[in-house]
Amino acid sequence: MKKNVFALFIIAMVFIVSAIFPQAGFADVDVNIGINVPLPAFVFSAPPAVVFIPGTYVYAVPDVDIDIVFYHGYWYRPHMDYWYRSTSYNGPWKHIDKKVVPGVLFKLPPDYRKVPPGHQRIPYGQLKKNWKTWENEKHWDKHEHKSEKKDDHKEEKKKHSKGGKGKH
Repeated sequence: MKKNVFALFIIAMVFIVSAIFPQAGFADVDVNIGINVPLPAFVFSAPPAVVFIPGTYVYAVPDVDIDIVFYHGYWYRPHMDYWYRSTSYNGPWKHIDKKVVPGVLFKLPPDYRKVPPGHQRIPYGQLKKNWKTWENEKHWDKHEHKSEKKDDHKEEKKKHSKGGKGKH
């Protein structure tokens, strides 16, 4: 009988202590069930051309019905709040945690798949061969800067040519 009373006393004390000091109670249990959302199959019949997204060193595949980008040697595909990564544009795709996805991919403009007028499509072979060099040497920063200078130069010419023939 003494053992039953003592056991009941211990149980009551645990209950009282956990009610008064919830942190001192039992540890929380956190169960995450990974539901694998299947990635819809998409197969390119030929290596895709890409378009550079200014200011990012991310390359998007235009003119397809899926979101697929290239960044730092990997291809990324978001699908239904999940992210997938591959070393090839045709997979195999592996589900990755959002914490592993480079932050720049979350900051892409909403219309990043639309190709602005004048933007060149970069053939896959050039991307594969040059992406590291382009990034290390900040190729696209220089290219954008030159484009801006050309535009500024054109504007400057327009300003000077508007006055017609005048005295100098």
